[in-house]
Amino acid sequence: MAQRVQSAQEFLQDSFVPLVAALCSEEAEKVTRKNNLGFCELIKPFCRLTSEVHMRDPNNQLHIIKNLKIAVNNIITQPPQQGAIRKLLNDVVTVSQPAEGLVANVITAGDYDLNISDRSVKASVPWYSSWKDTLMGLNTSTFYSATTPWFEAYRESFLQSMPSSDHEFLNHYVACMLVVSSSEPEPVEQFLKLSQEQHQIQHSNEYSYPKWFIPNTLKYYVLLHDVSLGEEQRADSIYEEMKQRYGTQGCYLLKINSRGSNRGADEQIPDPWSQYLQKNTIQTQEPYEDGPYTLISNKNSDHFIPLDGLGNDSKVDGLSNNFKSHPLQLDHTSDSGCFDGTDYVKPNSSMHESKKSNTWTPHGTCLTLTDHDRIRQFIQEFTFRGLLPHIEKTIRQLNDQLISRKGLSRSLFSATKKWFSGSKVPEKSVNELKSTSGLLYPPEAPELQIRKMADLCFLVQHYELAYNCYHTAKKDFLNDQAMLYAAGALEMAAVSAFLQPGAPRPYPAHYMDTAIQTYRDICKNMMLAERCVLLSAEVLKSQSKYSEAAALLIRLTSEKKHALRCYCQAMQVYKGKGWSLAEDHINFTIGRQSFTLRQLDNAVSAFRHILINDSKQSAAQQGAFLREYLYVYRNVSQLSPDGPLPQLPLPYINSSATRVFFGHDRQQSEGEKQAATHISLDQEYDSEFSYQWKELEEQAVAAANKGTALSNFQPTQYCLNKYSDNSRFPLGVVEEPITVEVAFRNPLKVPLLLTDLSLLWKFQPKDYNSKNNGDTKEVETSGKDMIGAEVIPEFLMNSEETKMARLKLFPHQTGELHILGVVYNLGTIQSTSVLDGVDPSVVLQTGKFISNGMSVRGRQDLEIQGPRLNSTKEEKTSIKYGPDRRLDPIITEDMPLLEVFFINFPTGLLCGEIRKTYVEFMNVGKCPLTGVKVVSKRPEFFTFGGSSAILTPLSPSASEHCSAYKTVVKHSTSLYSLTSSADSSDFGVGTGCQPEVIDVPLPDSVLLPGASVQLPMWLRGPDEEGVHEINFLFYYESIRKHSKMCHRVLRHTAVICTSRSLTVQATVYRSNALEDEKGDGDNMLVFVDVENINTSEAGVKEFHIVQVSSNSKNWKLQESINLSEDKDIKLANREKGKLCLKAVRCKHFVENYTFADIVFGSEQIISSTSPCADFFFRSLYSDLKRARSQQSVHTSQGAAKPHLDNAVRLIQKCSEVDLNIIVLWKAYVVEDNKQLILEGQHHVVLHTVGKEAFSFPQKQGFKKILGNSDWEDLEQESSEIGLFNFFRPENTSVPARPSLDQFSSLIKTSLHYPETYNHPFHQKSLCIVPVTLLLSNCSQADVDVIIDLRHKTTSPETLEIHGSFTWLGQTQYKLQLKSQEVSSLQLKACFVHTGVYNLGTPRVFAKLSDQVTLFETSQQNSMPALIIIGNV
Repeated sequence: MAQRVQSAQEFLQDSFVPLVAALCSEEAEKVTRKNNLGFCELIKPFCRLTSEVHMRDPNNQLHIIKNLKIAVNNIITQPPQQGAIRKLLNDVVTVSQPAEGLVANVITAGDYDLNISDRSVKASVPWYSSWKDTLMGLNTSTFYSATTPWFEAYRESFLQSMPSSDHEFLNHYVACMLVVSSSEPEPVEQFLKLSQEQHQIQHSNEYSYPKWFIPNTLKYYVLLHDVSLGEEQRADSIYEEMKQRYGTQGCYLLKINSRGSNRGADEQIPDPWSQYLQKNTIQTQEPYEDGPYTLISNKNSDHFIPLDGLGNDSKVDGLSNNFKSHPLQLDHTSDSGCFDGTDYVKPNSSMHESKKSNTWTPHGTCLTLTDHDRIRQFIQEFTFRGLLPHIEKTIRQLNDQLISRKGLSRSLFSATKKWFSGSKVPEKSVNELKSTSGLLYPPEAPELQIRKMADLCFLVQHYELAYNCYHTAKKDFLNDQAMLYAAGALEMAAVSAFLQPGAPRPYPAHYMDTAIQTYRDICKNMMLAERCVLLSAEVLKSQSKYSEAAALLIRLTSEKKHALRCYCQAMQVYKGKGWSLAEDHINFTIGRQSFTLRQLDNAVSAFRHILINDSKQSAAQQGAFLREYLYVYRNVSQLSPDGPLPQLPLPYINSSATRVFFGHDRQQSEGEKQAATHISLDQEYDSEFSYQWKELEEQAVAAANKGTALSNFQPTQYCLNKYSDNSRFPLGVVEEPITVEVAFRNPLKVPLLLTDLSLLWKFQPKDYNSKNNGDTKEVETSGKDMIGAEVIPEFLMNSEETKMARLKLFPHQTGELHILGVVYNLGTIQSTSVLDGVDPSVVLQTGKFISNGMSVRGRQDLEIQGPRLNSTKEEKTSIKYGPDRRLDPIITEDMPLLEVFFINFPTGLLCGEIRKTYVEFMNVGKCPLTGVKVVSKRPEFFTFGGSSAILTPLSPSASEHCSAYKTVVKHSTSLYSLTSSADSSDFGVGTGCQPEVIDVPLPDSVLLPGASVQLPMWLRGPDEEGVHEINFLFYYESIRKHSKMCHRVLRHTAVICTSRSLTVQATVYRSNALEDEKGDGDNMLVFVDVENINTSEAGVKEFHIVQVSSNSKNWKLQESINLSEDKDIKLANREKGKLCLKAVRCKHFVENYTFADIVFGSEQIISSTSPCADFFFRSLYSDLKRARSQQSVHTSQGAAKPHLDNAVRLIQKCSEVDLNIIVLWKAYVVEDNKQLILEGQHHVVLHTVGKEAFSFPQKQGFKKILGNSDWEDLEQESSEIGLFNFFRPENTSVPARPSLDQFSSLIKTSLHYPETYNHPFHQKSLCIVPVTLLLSNCSQADVDVIIDLRHKTTSPETLEIHGSFTWLGQTQYKLQLKSQEVSSLQLKACFVHTGVYNLGTPRVFAKLSDQVTLFETSQQNSMPALIIIGNV
């Protein structure tokens, strides 16, 4: 508490002062209101006399009164209610608190600042703060300091709010001022009227309040004159009439308002009213309906001063509204007579805000310093001439009456020794006395007259006489066992003894102790007991008896409350120091004490702290804490069973780890029927996979939108977690469950049992199909017809366990759902350590938990903080978080729901193996679905067949031993090819197609609710050995268009393990023959090497090459050149087979692709149909896509290569070939003593004449053989040259100059001559042999050709081979070949003797006709042309 500037004597004197009533006319109030003051407020700063006053006691001895103070109050006819007083006192404390940031109610003890205003130790009564006065004894200590500025304000207001009582007269009015304005028409009549009103209030039975000291109350007539209005002569004349009527000592003329209402800016007039009316005034006190007054309280005021209302001249029972009701009157009445009642009014929560909003109002604006002196003089005149003579006279009268009635000696003062010198009768203790606190004395009883005389003497500081009278009255009251009166006499006797000058006797503290005990235990009047404590504490502190003062305060409040306060302060010392065991003990004790004092909320809070902190207590101790908490909590909940559920502290909830899943539980796999994996809460989140699924869905949406990507595309999210994008409201579907996974953690070492665990939610129904959604009525509801909630009956958490609870909601209507938290019963189970010696951990897993019966119901909210924003500059420089809406789904109308099952889906395949399986599509939703598509990054893995595919057989069982291909029986035994054609667009590959997105061929393209359909699906084992995860995304839509949800998706991840099978290597060469036997023109030879690289682990016995097919727009395989008679090609482990195939150019250019099949078995596989063509086209697309990605990487790393002109491109085309080889095979596998036949196919893409090409798995093996440099050349060429026209990249970068090999392919040459030529050299020495040189233009442009027949010897070897023959005729020929033209040139070779000669000596030079010399080079024959010259 704050340091007092008054001494204890001054404080006690100011606590009891003479009370004077004031009754003012309305005109008089108007005069004072010019200064924003009422009459009582106007004179308040001047109510303390500055000079000594003299009066005589009953013995005619002169008595000096110093520093006398009086209190002038308006008359109020209704006593204040206890509830109003409590509210007032709480408001006083609230207003007296310092501003924010300042330390208040803090006691500094050593290094600690102890906060003694902790709400946890506040009692439910307004004097809860009185026991804090205990520490005021420390205010003079060197080691301690205290500051509680609210305490003095509380104490002053408490003493001033004491209602008047019949057992004492200290709060009774001694006199009454009647105030009338001189401006009234008939002031004398107004005085008469006010006098009658006062008489009616005092003597009429209609008014019991206020109370008056004696029947003949002093009336003092005050004429109030407004100087600013003039008419001083009239005022003086009225005053003269008043003196004649009331005497000079009974009236007064008070002149005020010497200045106008506008004060000069340069004139500084002091404002003595501010310290009384504004500094500590409760300005937020609300006016009540039955009274116009607001109560003013401050620490320097004596009593409550009501502010009279203006402009209200209503009358009640003939009386003015000035005393209609007390300003503390409440709208309701209270039957409780003590502060323990339930009508306690809590302090106004907006007190500080209202206090801050009030503006300062100036006072006394019409008064001058002369007016101040006049008011001060008025008070002195009233006191000197009116009040004190009246009191002196009354004391004499009471003394005479008492002497005459009791037959005592002449004076009480002289008889004091006689009373005290006689034999003393021992006083009975308070506990022995009979409770007669309800005894009432008549007003004229001598005992009351003694008390009245004692009070009058006390008010005028005649403390010795007052003490004698109190002591005498005390004896009489105790003899009559009037305990209330006796306690009052004891109280004031002790105060009088302390205030006697010179301290003739010690302070009788036992008087106060007896009075306090009597008030509290017998009279049950805690208000009077508290007054005694406050007065006695001040006396004891002045005597440095701090311990006794503290004990006094503690006994008043409660030792338990004091103990609670001490533990609360001890917590302030230990908190945050790491002494967790000590903190637990203190919190436990605080909880126990608070529960004993019925402060249940504080008890719950204390036990909560024990549980939520990381406790280091043993399991047994933690269990005890938990049981205490549950017991206290249950008592709290029983007080308001229908109130809102409070927050539970256990178990911990990791809100950020909350996951939300939208969708029902998928059907489980049964036998050979495997359900789509989709997504579930059992799967861990993977950001990379999440991005892959997003890409797949975006591709499907773009395909459904006719190839246009949506700018506002948002992926479907079935599972929301802390890693997902939760900025948007998720979408749920009516009648489809929403599963919320909540992460619980039990921090204790004892198990927790949660029962009836469910979600807490709020729902707003909305109709999203309504045309005018703005008129949709939103109703918050929690009915089961809106949302169904799953309840988990029992959820056990072992000690220190983290466990997930999955709770479901079932929406039945569309609207907005808000998941708020969880609700459950928190309890414990019985200890399992004594159950027949069984391991507790075993018992806890049985599922049958034995509860100890102690459980409470509550809730925990799920509050998830969104991600921190960091995109803009403002967000980077501040801390802002985005929304997290995973718990606020929007429920949309019905949607179809697709289930997909894979029948006989393999888990292992050979590389390139073809397997036929079936897929079942089932609509388990409530509306039809359509537009089913499947998208995958590995389209070469599967196919549903082309548009011309024959979907046979109809069931999986019918195809058990059938081929996956479409086959026909081959009748011919020749190895000539069988041709067919196909369009790539039929298989989802081609210009404008997206091979990754495949339309599922549903019958009628619609799947009705509850319907299902099985479709065949072919699989091809990936060419790479190992384990493959292949993602399928099934996309589908509803027939009805929805405003919220446009489509749905279903995910599936297939895991396939592939093992090695075959590798294929192929090379194409141009044939030396320009024409074959059929004269088909250009032809080539294709060499195919097939090797069995399978390991024995796969159980493959051998491979059979059953067919080799080709695919091209320009070329086709014609026949097989088989050197062996055995047509069946078998390859055992590590065996390699070689094939030589002849390819010819197609005669007519067609848009479709020509498939040519060379069959080695008895059945022809139609390669142009599904699934052979599907996998071929899809494999080529995947290869090209992979090549493009590599090319983009190379392009991004280096500068782009210059583009070629048309001439270079034409030369390059001469060495290009767009021939593709498909090798189809069968493998014989032995499993479980049964032989199975597997089928498959491998693909080889031939780009360049003379360059080797490999099937996909060969690359890794050949990379090691060829080396990195050759391999890079191989990859570079494969990426530079397009596979087909529709596959070719638009901007392909190639070298600026063709290679030598490319130039050598520009012109194809062939020499026709007899292999053996016999000539009679004995007859003719020269042998001339005719030779035909055929020249074929392989390009699409005109070519100029130069044939040079001159020998150019470069080495001895060439000389030996060429021999000595000579070309006859021209040595050089020049000719031009048109596009694709074949020309012949007749030559003659001359030989002079027999031998073997090489005719391949002509050198051919070629250049494009529109070029000059650029790119001219020699054309070389691929093989030597040998001729044998014989002699006849």
